[in-house]
Amino acid sequence: MTKILIRGARVLGGEPQDVLIDGGTIEAVGDALSAEGATVVEADGKVLLPGLVDLHTHLREPGREDSETVLTGTRAAASGGYTTVFAMANTFPVADTAGVVEQVWRLGKESGYCDVQPIGAVTVGLEGKKLAELGAMHESAAGVTVFSDDGKCVDDAVMMRRALEYVKAFGGVVAQHAQEPRLTEGAQMNEGVVSAELGLGGWPAVAEESIIARDVLLAEHVGSRVHICHLSTAGSVEIVRWAKSRGIDVTAEVTPHHLLLTDELVRSYNPVYKVNPPLRTEADVMALREALADGTIDIVATDHAPHPHEDKDCEWAAAAMGMVGLETALSVVQHTMVDTGLLTWAGVADRMSAKPAEIGQAKGQGRPVAPGEPANLTLVDPAYRGEVDPAGFASRSRNTPYEGRELPGRVTHTWLRGRATLVDGKLQ
Repeated sequence: MTKILIRGARVLGGEPQDVLIDGGTIEAVGDALSAEGATVVEADGKVLLPGLVDLHTHLREPGREDSETVLTGTRAAASGGYTTVFAMANTFPVADTAGVVEQVWRLGKESGYCDVQPIGAVTVGLEGKKLAELGAMHESAAGVTVFSDDGKCVDDAVMMRRALEYVKAFGGVVAQHAQEPRLTEGAQMNEGVVSAELGLGGWPAVAEESIIARDVLLAEHVGSRVHICHLSTAGSVEIVRWAKSRGIDVTAEVTPHHLLLTDELVRSYNPVYKVNPPLRTEADVMALREALADGTIDIVATDHAPHPHEDKDCEWAAAAMGMVGLETALSVVQHTMVDTGLLTWAGVADRMSAKPAEIGQAKGQGRPVAPGEPANLTLVDPAYRGEVDPAGFASRSRNTPYEGRELPGRVTHTWLRGRATLVDGKLQ
């Protein structure tokens, strides 16, 4: 591993500085650092961030390798500036045992493009009937700290309470997919004016909000940690804000697509816009942006959900729910939050690196760009403007809602503990 001098980078969007990497560690940050013996990366005008951390990624392996594999998913992650991803448990077989989470963890080690931290299932088979091996998964080589039945809600209040009690013993967190299933039977999109006009089954906001309200109260009662996945409504924001004001240990995430896209896009009947939770209204989008800016929503998480062509290129009702997001997340956040003045680049580093690393207990990730810290870094060209072309994605799937849309920003370099995984936009 050679020395690397990143010359003239705007660290967290500040004044240009040089950053010297040596042996996987940041050796120095300052002005006019010596380039002797170092490979020089000219970073004039570019922003240097700590490596991004995604708390919500679907890598599909084992079982759905036609959609994604750990290798292709982590290559997509490196392309998007990520150095750690948390892999959701809804694989085949489900990641509900120590054996399966260790398999995913080892595949991540072998890929080498970013760290992969498996998320363990809360219940056996995601069926909501019996707690999975939470302790065994935590004590495994994978060291699981986050548990979720994402894709399904832990809708049984007693089961959710037991899970919160169990993970409290080792400082874990339950990440809830907030969706009351009885309120969303047959739902195809957000319940509102557009669903009424299109004649599609409505997915009411209260289906999300009622579960969040219940779970923050359960977390308060138990004295445990709960994390809300892909929060999507203005009402959900208010519940989380209220819970935090009471001192309840709750965190929440928003996806890039819920910061930008609305249910008006469903008028096209293009299944690329079919996602869980559904795209909401413009008022919801504005509330989510404000909540991310003021810290009510703690982090941005991609909910990267790859699907093969045949599962999305079909009629709306039959199409799978989900969008890929790792390779476009930072651009969408720049567009919706930075270029609008709602967040600084330092704020982006907090919401997309430091906070998700803290919630997921990702060691060595989300650290400051400072001497002695691990060299997990992302270099971004914020002046870049270009149309999204999924043909160039590293992901195995192409189900992006941004095809042909112009977005700002481009990740040019990613370093994982000092080793370049992306150089000038090309995977290494």
